[in-house]
Amino acid sequence: MSRIFGNITQMGYVVHDINAEMRRWLAHGVGPWFYVHDVQTDYFTHRGSESPMKMSVALANSGDVQIELIQPRNDAPSLYREFLESGREGLQHIAYWTEDYQGLYDKALSLGYEVGHEGAIGGEQGRFAYFDTEKTFGHIIEISDISGPKGQFFRYIREVAATWDGSEPIRGDVDKLA
Repeated sequence: MSRIFGNITQMGYVVHDINAEMRRWLAHGVGPWFYVHDVQTDYFTHRGSESPMKMSVALANSGDVQIELIQPRNDAPSLYREFLESGREGLQHIAYWTEDYQGLYDKALSLGYEVGHEGAIGGEQGRFAYFDTEKTFGHIIEISDISGPKGQFFRYIREVAATWDGSEPIRGDVDKLA
């Protein structure tokens, strides 16, 4: 547990082929996956500038830890794109969730953490920030606001995973899967 951020709640993987990665994790027994082909952000900035970044996301839980798969869908600037363009694929960030997002955000900034990219999904209570800690830790640190609907959705994913019998392994935009 971090005395600054709390417990690690998510491991985020940036990948070239989200469909193949979901299948790989399913073969490992992790699922079901909640998939969104075209994630709609309220806003998204990369290194302080607006970016029209597009992505697909799949979420599943392994116990209390959520696994997130992210596939960028355009060449717009983001830490995801930087990661893939550096020749890497796989674990890119670990995340900490909070119901006091602004307090944790301000604390991280006061301690010298620098925002690499940030945005929101689903309103003010869906904010997230990725701190550029890769040189220090070898990965990015994300914080995410779970005080609203996103937190409820994340709890639902964890509950479904706890009793998952292998049926409906991919849920969501399954018609868009290749």
